[in-house]
Amino acid sequence: MSSLVFSSSIKPSTKNHERDRPSKHESSISAEKKIFNRNLCKSSPGFTVTNIATTKPSTVVPPSKNDSKLVAWTSVKQERWQGELHVQGQIPLWLSGTYLRNGPGLWHLGDYNFRHLFDGYATLVRLHFENGHLIMAHRQIESEAYKAARKNNKICYREFSEVPKPDNFLSYIGDLANLFSGASLTDNANTGVVKLGDGRVVCLTETIKGSIVVDPDTLDTIGKFEFSDNLGGLIHSAHPIVTDTEFLTLIPDLINPGYMVVRMEPGTNERKYIGRVNCRGGPSPGWVHSFPVTEHYVVVPEMPLRYCAQNLLKAEPTPLYKFQWHPESKGYMHIMCKASGKLVASVEVPLYVTFHFINAYEEKDEDGRVIAVIADCCEHSADTSILQKLRLQDLRSSAGQDVLPDAKVGRFRIPMDGSPYGSLKAALDPNEHGKGMDMCSINPNFLGKKYRYAYACGAQRPCNFPNTITKIDLVEKKAKNWYDEGSIPSEPFFVPRPGATEEDDGVVISIISDKNGEGYALLLDGSTFEEIARAKFPYGLPYGLHGCWVPKK
Repeated sequence: MSSLVFSSSIKPSTKNHERDRPSKHESSISAEKKIFNRNLCKSSPGFTVTNIATTKPSTVVPPSKNDSKLVAWTSVKQERWQGELHVQGQIPLWLSGTYLRNGPGLWHLGDYNFRHLFDGYATLVRLHFENGHLIMAHRQIESEAYKAARKNNKICYREFSEVPKPDNFLSYIGDLANLFSGASLTDNANTGVVKLGDGRVVCLTETIKGSIVVDPDTLDTIGKFEFSDNLGGLIHSAHPIVTDTEFLTLIPDLINPGYMVVRMEPGTNERKYIGRVNCRGGPSPGWVHSFPVTEHYVVVPEMPLRYCAQNLLKAEPTPLYKFQWHPESKGYMHIMCKASGKLVASVEVPLYVTFHFINAYEEKDEDGRVIAVIADCCEHSADTSILQKLRLQDLRSSAGQDVLPDAKVGRFRIPMDGSPYGSLKAALDPNEHGKGMDMCSINPNFLGKKYRYAYACGAQRPCNFPNTITKIDLVEKKAKNWYDEGSIPSEPFFVPRPGATEEDDGVVISIISDKNGEGYALLLDGSTFEEIARAKFPYGLPYGLHGCWVPKK
C-alpha cells in the first residue's frame, strides 16, 4: 500500500478516485494519438500501434528470464509501445506537455545478461499530458551500439562495464587503437535527456559521441548530435546545465588533468571555451557526472573518485570500473566566473562521493557582496561501494537485507575570501529521508538561486536501493516521504504550475515499478505531497534514470 509519511512514521495515503473524462476533451487527445500513430507507422513500416493500454502488442524484444516481480531490473518486454492510459484520480488541467524519461532498459542479448545497471541499452519513455488525459509510449533509442548489438547478437562497443570480446590478438590491438580514438566507445545514450533552448531534444551519456537527437512526439531517433567546434574530448559531464539561453558542460582532460568549462548557445552546435581548471590532486581528474552553477559562477567539483586510464584498457570490470579511489589526493571544489572564465576560489573539502548535485547559490553579506557559494548534492558518505551496489545481481537480490549505503544531502560551503578550506555538512538529519538520497530535482525557476525544496529518492529500510520519494524542506529541515511497499520509484521530476508564486506549487512526476511486476505513472502534489493521480501501464517498465519536461507548443 502506498503511503505519505513524515520521517520514519508511516500513514495511509489518501484514496484514489476514478475520474470521468469530459467528452469535450476527446477530440483533442484523439488528434494527438492520430499524429503519433501516423508518424510512428510512417517511420516503421509494418508496425501496428495499439491505442488502448489494455491490449498488448506482440513482443519484439524477448523478456529476461528473471522473476517478473523484479521488473525494475528486467529488460523491457518489447522495443516500443504507445497508448492512452486509464487515469485514477485527477490530472491538473494546467499540466500540458510531455515528460520524457531516459534510462537503461535492455540488459541482455540472447542468453547473455549484462552485469551493471549502467550497461543497458537506452529506453525512452514518454508521458504526454493534455486536458486531463495521459498518453504513454516507450521506444528503444537507436544508437549505433544498440543497432550493432541487435544485428550481431553481441556487444560491439565498450559500455560501462561490458567490453566486446576480441576474436584474436590482432582484433584486441585494434580495439585498443579504437579506444584511444574514441571509435570503440559506446554511443548508448542511456543516462539523461534534455530540451535545448532551441527546442531540440537530445539524449545523453558520458561519451561525447553518445549525444543523440530524438523526436519528443514520436520518439524517433533522428540522428547524432555532433559538435561543430574543435574543442575535442571523448567524455563530458552526463548532466549539462541546460536553460532556455545556454548549455554549460565540463570536459575532463585525462592527459593533462583538469576540466574545460564550455558554453553552447541555442540554435548552434558550437561549444565555446569559458575557462579551465587544473586538478590540484591525483593522477587524473575526478569523476564529474554532474556539477552545479549559481547565477554568476560555475562550480567545478574535483572528487577523489578519479578516472583511471588503466581500468579503461582492461577487458574485465575492476572493483570501481572506470575509476579509482584516491583519498590521498584529497577532494576539492573550484569556483569559476561565468563571464570571465577566471578561477575565483579553490578550496580543499572533506572527502566525498556524489553522482548528482542538487543546486547551488551565492551567499551574500548585508551589503550584497558574495562571501561564499553553497552547493548541495546527494552525498554517499565518501563510500565508493555505491557503484558496486548497482550491479544487477545485487539489485535483483530480494533477501530483504539493509545493504543500501548511507547517503545525505551534503552541503558544501565554499568561502570566497581566499580561505584554503571549505566545509561539507549534512543539510538536514539523514534519518528524515531514511539515510538514502539520490535522483533529485528542484523547481527549475530556482536553478542557481537560493531555494527551499528538493525532490529525490530516499529509503524506507531495510532495502538495497532507494525506494521512497522524498520532499526535502531545507528551511524546516524536514522531509515528507511517499512509500509503496515493494516498489521502486524513478527520479521524481518537479513541474511548476504556470504563474505559481510558491516554490513548491506544481506536480511531481515519477514512474513506479511495483512489487507485482507491474508499473504506473504517479503524480504527487508538490506542496502537500499527497497522491493526486496514477495511471497503470500495460506492463511494468525497467528502472529509468533522468528526465526532462517539454511544454506543449
